Amino acid sequence: MIRLALVLILLASAAQAKTQTAILAGGCFWCVESNFESVPGVKDVISGYTGGNSQNPTYDAHEGHYEAVKITFDDAKISYSEVIDKFLHSTDVVDAGGQFCDRGKAYRSAIFVSNTAEKQIAKAEIAKAQIALGQIIVTPVLTAKTFWPAEAYHQDYYKSTDLVLTRRGPKEKRNAYKFYRESCGRDARVAQLWGSGAEFTH
Repeated sequence: MIRLALVLILLASAAQAKTQTAILAGGCFWCVESNFESVPGVKDVISGYTGGNSQNPTYDAHEGHYEAVKITFDDAKISYSEVIDKFLHSTDVVDAGGQFCDRGKAYRSAIFVSNTAEKQIAKAEIAKAQIALGQIIVTPVLTAKTFWPAEAYHQDYYKSTDLVLTRRGPKEKRNAYKFYRESCGRDARVAQLWGSGAEFTH
């Protein structure tokens, strides 16, 4: 019985050791969440706010914060460097003023790192992507601050069947999201910038 308990503890520890997180800002957090929830090895993606100094930011009051996501993944299936690579190839890394149709500080791209290893990997991936792109990448690598989950109604927005009122009348959130993503030009711009190396273009 004791032996079985030890085996279970070791298995649990091994499972925990495989789990890592990445905090990334790439414009609208609905879009980044949608992108990464489709990736094999990713366990969870949470939309939220980070990078600022205010406590308990909300959608209506998050000045100084970026819209960001917290990605939890199994590093036996996908590495931190692969997550960063996919992120870079799914954003407009040459735009310092926002992302796509969303302008302003909250919508800038950034990679938030928690330790030296993550910083080195992120910078190496940026250098590699910069060579492939042939342009200067302006996405910064920043020291992680508190990540604040966004309100419940923002989570899994892209697949929700809840109704919302849009400029085109009532729509299910998933349909409002599709309309927003297309009209914002996200996928078209990523495809234009990265060509065959573009990620998550629909």
